[in-house]
This record gives sequence, C-alpha cells and structure tokens, in this order.
Amino acid sequence: MLNLMFFIRKSKLLKSGEASVNLRITVSGKSVEVAIGKNVNPDSWSNEKGGVIGNNKEAKVLNTYIDQVKADFLDFYRQFSYEGKDITAQTLKNAWLGVEEDHKMILQIFQEHNDQVKLLIGKDFAQATHQRYETSLKHVKAFIKKKYKVNDLPVQALDHNFATGLEFFLKTERDCGHNTAAKYIKNFKKVVRIAMANGWIKSDPFANHKMPLRKVDRGFLSEAELELLRNKEIPVERLNYVRDAFLFACYTGLAYADLKKLSKRNLIEGQNGVLWIHTKRTKTDNECHIPLISAAQDILTKYSNHPHCIEKNVLLPVYSNQKTNAYLKEIALLCGIDKNLTSHLARHTFATTITLNNNVPIESVSKMLGHSSINMTKIYARLLDNKVENDMSALMNKY
Repeated sequence: MLNLMFFIRKSKLLKSGEASVNLRITVSGKSVEVAIGKNVNPDSWSNEKGGVIGNNKEAKVLNTYIDQVKADFLDFYRQFSYEGKDITAQTLKNAWLGVEEDHKMILQIFQEHNDQVKLLIGKDFAQATHQRYETSLKHVKAFIKKKYKVNDLPVQALDHNFATGLEFFLKTERDCGHNTAAKYIKNFKKVVRIAMANGWIKSDPFANHKMPLRKVDRGFLSEAELELLRNKEIPVERLNYVRDAFLFACYTGLAYADLKKLSKRNLIEGQNGVLWIHTKRTKTDNECHIPLISAAQDILTKYSNHPHCIEKNVLLPVYSNQKTNAYLKEIALLCGIDKNLTSHLARHTFATTITLNNNVPIESVSKMLGHSSINMTKIYARLLDNKVENDMSALMNKY
C-alpha cells in the first residue's frame, strides 16, 4: 500500500526564511523522503492539508505542482504493479527522480558465481564442476545473443518464455540431447536461486518448466565380450593402448578423467598384500578405494617400463577422450562387438559384469565407484538373468 505525505520542517528553515517542501513515501511500512524542489513560507503551510493555505496565485501554483507530484507517484506505482516490478519506497523515489536502477544482469550474476567457484576449486568444488558451469554460461550467452539480440539481460527479464526458449536453443542450435540440455539448465538454475535469495526476482521462472532426466541404458560388456576383447590380437599399437586402458577401466570402474591422471602414488599395498588404487574422483572429489584384481595388475605390469608412463609419471598411456572413443569404435569392429564402445561404458561394465553379478554387495560397488549415494550406483548396476536364476535356484523345487 502506498502512502504519500507532503510536509515541511519549520525547525530547518532556509536562509531566505522559507521551508523546503518534502515528500515522505511509505510502502509496506518502510519510508524514504525526497525534497520536491519547491520552497514555501512556513506561515502559509498546513501539514494537515499537505499543501499551501489560501487562494492566491502562488498558493494555487504550488498546490497544483504538489497534486502533479502525487499523480506521478501513483502512476509509477500502478506501472510497477502492472509490470510485476519490485515496489519499494526507494524504487518509486528513484523512478520519480529519473535515477537509473543498478539492474543485476543475468550473465553478470552467472560469471560472478563461476569466479567464486573457481577460487574454491580444491576446497568446495572440483575443477570439472567449474568447467561445467563455464560451459553452461557459454551456452546461455549464445542464447541471449541469438534470441534477444543483446549482450546481456536484466535478471528481471527471466520468465517462463526464457526457460522454454533456452531448452529449445540447446536442443536445436547446440544439438544437445534431452539429458545434456537438462544438465545445462540445472546449472543455470543456480543463477535463479541467487537472484531469488537476494530479492532481485520474486518468482521462479522455471517453476512450471519440468525437464526430468530420461533413463538411458548405456549398456555394458558381458564376460564373453570382455574375454573376446582381452584375447584379440590387435597389430596396431595405438589400438592396443586404448584396448588395455579400456579393459583396466572395466576392471576398476575408473572414469576416463581419473584413469588418465593415475600415477604410482595412487598405488597402495594393503595389509594382506593386496594392491589398491586410492584416488579422488575428478568430477566430485569423492574418495575411491579400489582393490586391483589380477587382470588389472597384469595390465599395469605390461606398462610399468613404458617410456610414456615413465616420462609423464602415469600408470598407463591414455589418449584424449575424443581419440579414445574414436579408437574404441575401430576396436569394436575388429572384435565383432556390436555395441557402442565408449570410455564410460567401462564404468558400467565394472558395476554390472565385474562386481554386482559376481555377488559383490552394492554398498561396496558404490564405495569403489566413488558415489555419494547408492541411488547413483543403481543407475550403473543391472542384474543379469543368470544372476537372478542363480539367486532363485534354491526355491525352484521348494514350492
């Protein structure tokens, strides 16, 4: 509710003996004051009336001006209400004075957030987390430039149309799949939460925009396919490197980024002489402790004196993720494996074929994968029919 009160302070007269006419603007119990730029003889002023007493020309001119100021504020109040802007005594005062508000801009907020994340890498965030936010920022920047033809937008411009437009842009202009687009939008929603927490916007523009992740079966290799891959004679050196690194990932569950950075300091000998890998996930900074099965140890032994491994102080020669995935497709053709081999499929193979279907409890699998929740592990792990059959064998003739 808006309340306007015009007044003078007889205790603070000007040198001319006149008093400055002031306006107190009150919205929701909070007030600010502004001088309206007019002076008056204090003897002719009525605080009760909020104007000048008398019918002379000077009184009529000043009272007309006061009425106009009142009308201006009422117009601003109605305009702000219609546009859904934040209405405070200060914003109304600024509008009347013609003072430009310091609008918070979408990309400005996003960049400030990313800069803070960067400073907290190694403390609260992983490097990969910062990179994902930067990639999301890049996409939002391109979307605003294409749709709105500007370099940035006030955060108040965020609405449902922005939300749906961003999804459409990611899926068409950036050729993102549904889940990839959903993850970028999830990162952008951090800007929305910051804006709402600071009172820069009053409602969530994504409130009615739903993008649940769709279940994607990335597949895994069976034991037979693993053996085929392991025993295949491959005469091309680069493909051998990729095949061995992929198999090592199948035997350990390590993601590509974690596999690439492995060094001897990650190898730990346990109490019973078992060799372990101790590392932190690049993506989440979660601890991973993985005991090495013999097949994984054999691969490490094979490359223990490899020139690249010695020079770079790594355990395995690992190509870039792009090259690795390209070479894996060649390897799949050579082996006759009709599956889309990717570096990430190795992690699913570890969860399903290597561990869960060999009776390793899901709690242990989750710990080795570096997951913070077993629910995340369930996305990776699937029970094969032969495992279910073995589990049910004791009941086959019971009923």
